[in-house]
Amino acid sequence: MTVIALAGNKGGSGKTTLAINLAAALARRGKVVLLDTDPQGSCVHWYNATDGDAPVQVHAAADDVDGAVRDNCDTSDYLLIDCPPSVNATQTLAALSLADKVLIPVVPSPLDIWAGLHVEPVLRQVMTHNPALQAMLVINQLEPQTRLSQLVRQALDELGLPTATTALRRRMAYRRAMLEGRSVLDMGKRGTEAAREIEQLIAELVD
Repeated sequence: MTVIALAGNKGGSGKTTLAINLAAALARRGKVVLLDTDPQGSCVHWYNATDGDAPVQVHAAADDVDGAVRDNCDTSDYLLIDCPPSVNATQTLAALSLADKVLIPVVPSPLDIWAGLHVEPVLRQVMTHNPALQAMLVINQLEPQTRLSQLVRQALDELGLPTATTALRRRMAYRRAMLEGRSVLDMGKRGTEAAREIEQLIAELVD
């Protein structure tokens, strides 16, 4: 079983959207459980919108991250944990202490990049007792035509963490999928490019 946390230090990074789409794509490779440890409960709201047709199980776990991981570790191939938008949140620290990998989505904006400066020191501290933890930044909501998006990789080099080769573009398909209680893999032609991005990211993450 592989435990993958999605964390960040600022709301609006697309973390939950990424968690849901990764979970749906990984469900084609094995059994997936998605733990929603953010008190806002966005993953649970999405799951309820699927009317029971989701390819993954989603459980609210903000009150007991450790217990939720223990309860599901023997029955899943991939366990994803959607954390609150703070690396210092109790739930995030608990998730990081149990995870094999952590993805940190970053939007190409000064505020998001500045917020990322606080992530690496926390990860370094967590890795003193979880030394196997592998961290990766993911560029999200990329708009290639903008100057900032063109410079974002250079800016992220300052954060001291590896950045995924795959960048996720700003696409309507991601938003539509959430509204419709789907993943981009279930959007047909409307989600083709977004689904390809998710599959490419998974290839970097677990293949």
